Formats: sequence, structure tokens, C-alpha cells
Amino acid sequence: MIQKIVLAVAVFVVILAALTFGESIGREALEWLTHITGLVFHNFADVFDAVRLYVDQNLNKIVIALVLTVPIVWWLIRNKGEELNRKASRRKVAIVLAIFLGWLGAHRFYLGQIGWGILFLIIFWVFAPLAVAIALIDAVRYFFTPEEDFLTLYNR
Repeated sequence: MIQKIVLAVAVFVVILAALTFGESIGREALEWLTHITGLVFHNFADVFDAVRLYVDQNLNKIVIALVLTVPIVWWLIRNKGEELNRKASRRKVAIVLAIFLGWLGAHRFYLGQIGWGILFLIIFWVFAPLAVAIALIDAVRYFFTPEEDFLTLYNR
């Protein structure tokens, strides 16, 4: 059930991003990431304000994304439902966490490496782009590590 909800949220975010950044994806995405990283780094209340401002300015895009999300998720669940019920491997989950939340060290916390996770938080506090770069390097490293080797290294 959780996987289906996560799938719905992921489809919604992808559609919303496509609607938002479709015209000039490179420039807009870079400005957005820079803007969001700056807000997160300075004050979490600014993130809430930015989301509220985005919702106020782009309500029509959000409604369109929701309308498109429902049939796509329904189709995916109907046709790929059994695949969604399979348990994800630790390596795949670590890769996704490293890509999307690696700057917070989420992948290291997930793998039980609490010290490394705290180090990621410290690096993020000092110089956020370095934390993002190291997390992406971890994601690539996890991706190219065979499943068996990954389990022996990180299954504790």
C-alpha cells in the first residue's frame, strides 16, 4: 500500500516538474535548485513560504498535474500491481536516497552508518554543494556495485 502511495506521489511530482520546467528545463531547474538549496541552508520557514508562493502562483499547473496523475497511477497499479508488491532491494533504496536526500546523509543513515550520516549533515552545514556532490558519487558507487558485494559491505 505504501509503495502505491509513493508511486502516486512520484508520478505527481514528475508531471508537475514537466509542466513547470518544460519550456526551459535547464535554466529553470538550475535556478530552482539554487534557490531551494539556499532557502534550506538559511531557514526552513523560507521553504514553506516558497512552497506557498509556488502554490499561489501555479494552482492551475497543480490541478492539471493531479488530474493527469490519477489515470496514470490507476493504469500503473492495474498493469504493474504485482511488480509494485515485490520488496525493493537495500541497494536500490540506498541509490534513490543518495540521489534525492543524499545531501542530508539519508542513504548513510538508512545503511546504519550513523557517523557518516552525521558527517554529511556537518558537510551540508559548512558547504552544501560538496554534500550534494559526495552523495551523487555514493549513488553512482552503489549503482555499479553488484548486489552480492553490496550486501556483504552494507548488510549489518
